[in-house]
Order: sequence, then structure tokens, then C-alpha cells
Amino acid sequence: MSKPVQYGGQALIEGVMMRGPRAIAMAIRLPNGEIEITNEKINPWSQKPLLKLPIIRGFVALLESLVLGTKALMFSANRAVGEEEGEELSFWEMALTIMIAFGAGILLFVGIPTASAHLLDTYFPGTVLQNLLEGFIRLLILFLYILLISRMKDIQREFQYHGAEHKAIYAYESGEELIVENTRKYSRMHPRCGTSFLLIVVVVSIFVFAFLGLEPLWWRILSRILLMPLVAGISYELLKISGRHAGSGFCRWLIVPGLLLQKLTTREPDDSQIEVAIAALNGIVATGQELS
Repeated sequence: MSKPVQYGGQALIEGVMMRGPRAIAMAIRLPNGEIEITNEKINPWSQKPLLKLPIIRGFVALLESLVLGTKALMFSANRAVGEEEGEELSFWEMALTIMIAFGAGILLFVGIPTASAHLLDTYFPGTVLQNLLEGFIRLLILFLYILLISRMKDIQREFQYHGAEHKAIYAYESGEELIVENTRKYSRMHPRCGTSFLLIVVVVSIFVFAFLGLEPLWWRILSRILLMPLVAGISYELLKISGRHAGSGFCRWLIVPGLLLQKLTTREPDDSQIEVAIAALNGIVATGQELS
């Protein structure tokens, strides 16, 4: 008997993307109030035998999500303002966009925390203290970054769609009929959320980097960049385990910090936003049935 499909999603500009094993569905609220649903088949990199191996699949899934998410956001931005299908990003434009995002992430979550801890080595000497301080600074930057962007009006609406996405997935996984009345009652926080993944990455990095030396600074920064695939891979496996066993003793406590952080990255959606999330989920479920 085949395992039930675990769907994932992403909030878009006035919409939601839902993803299955071999397709995505995007539901966008158009300026005229209608919901437009777009289905697209995908050929996941993670389905290739070598890339399906534990640890490796986590980093591959992260890269793939970044590419698909960027394309979906660009598409939703065009449709939400009533433009016809805009020009698709070329390969090099997509690569440049991802490189800029990746570079900003390296600066914020690797460069600044590592350099800051290094400058304070007089007060926090030794590998253990340095890595704990570095992890604390990294976690503080993540928290402040989320707190800062959550004050932006457009981001607040996107966070509402993020909450709607979670509610719809919860309702589906609970076997409910996917209507607004049933979906509204579910939590806007979900254990498989990318926000929880980011928090797990920060914690895992403390343990992985503890095996590395402290000097010189350039090596500390470079070593952390080189080990990012390993950190992402381990974090992905932990996220999958915690999501699969969210009701069991240890995992129940493991997911609590991520759920608390999601209080910042999600907002309570209104019924029209829940309706969009349901449309996206129905779209991907229908696509899955057609492909089966």
C-alpha cells in the first residue's frame, strides 16, 4: 500500500502555491476577485536515485524549493496586479536572482555571526563558547529579520496566506471536507513549515561547527559555507521525522520552538484567503489523481 502524499506549500503574492511529488498548483486572487488556478508538472531533482539518499536529498530539496519558489513569486506578482503572463525569467536571470539571495543569506547567517563571535573571543574563549555565541547571534539575526519584515504591510498579507496554507493542509490531513468552515478552525502553525526548518538549521549548525577549529577567521567562514549542504541535509531529515511523529513524546517537544517562531511568520487569514489556499490544494490533489 502506497504512503499517503504529504503536500507542502508556499505563500505567494495574493495567493498560495501547493506542491505534490510531480506537480505544483498555484491559486492567485486576481484584481477582479476571481481565483485563477494554474497547474504545472515538474520533474523533481530529488527523484533521481543518487539525489534521493538521506542527507543529500535535503540540500537538493532546498535548492529546488528556492528555484520553484522564486518562479512562483514572480508569476504571482504579475497576476495579482492584473498583468498578463509576464516574461519568464531566463536561466541567467534566475541564476542571478538566486545567487543574490544566497549571497545575502551567507552574509546575514554566516559572515556576520562568525565574525562577531570571532571579535568577542577574548570574552568567550574556546571552541564550545565560540560556537554557542555564534549560534546565539545567528538565532538573534533570524528573529530580528523576521520581526522586521513582519512589520511590512505586504508581508503581513503574505503571512496571512502562509497561515491559510497551513490550515488547508491540516484540514486535508485530518480528512475534512475542504470548505472554509471546516478549514478555519485549524492551527495556522504546522510542524513541516520552512520556518521550523530554518530554526533547526541554526541549532544543527552549532553541533556540526563544534568539530571545526577557530582560526583563522577566513577558514571559519569558508568551512561553514562548505558544510552548509551537510547542515541542510541533517536539518531536513530532522524536520521530516518531527513532522511524521509530531504526536509522539520527544518529537512533540522538538517541534515546539518552530511552532512558536511561526507565530511571527504566519497571521490569522480571512475567509477569502482560506478560500484561495483550498483552491490551490484542490488543484494539486486533482493533478495527483490524474498522474496516478
